[in-house]
Amino acid sequence: MDLKKIEKLVEIVEKSSMLEFSIQEGDLKIRMSRRGSADTPGEPVMTVRTETPAEETVEENYIISPIVGTFYSAPSPDAKPFVKVGDVVKAGQTVCILEAMKLMNEIESDYDCEIEAVLVSNEQKVEYGQPLFKVKKLSD
Repeated sequence: MDLKKIEKLVEIVEKSSMLEFSIQEGDLKIRMSRRGSADTPGEPVMTVRTETPAEETVEENYIISPIVGTFYSAPSPDAKPFVKVGDVVKAGQTVCILEAMKLMNEIESDYDCEIEAVLVSNEQKVEYGQPLFKVKKLSD
């Protein structure tokens, strides 16, 4: 899915009263949701998750950035970070926020793991595919 399609989806969700929207195209899954209610929608939040083939063992040891954006370790400046070194994370748990195009994108872990290292600092600009966390995948 190219950037133009994603931007168009964001525009549609911003102008609608939808609270949640998700779409999957190939190995890319996008989920957008608004905080608030149908009467008073809040800021849109978008989660982008890519499915990694099992044979790519390098990506199994990292949580990588699915988009270009600004990394935030916590939901607000005065809040505790989502995760820190040594934390055990469950699949689907938010590990950070990436801000892109004025949207706060919650990044979730795709599997149960332990955080071994945080590889970026708060408010750092990150690139697509850049490792954000080194993790130790927990056995099923």
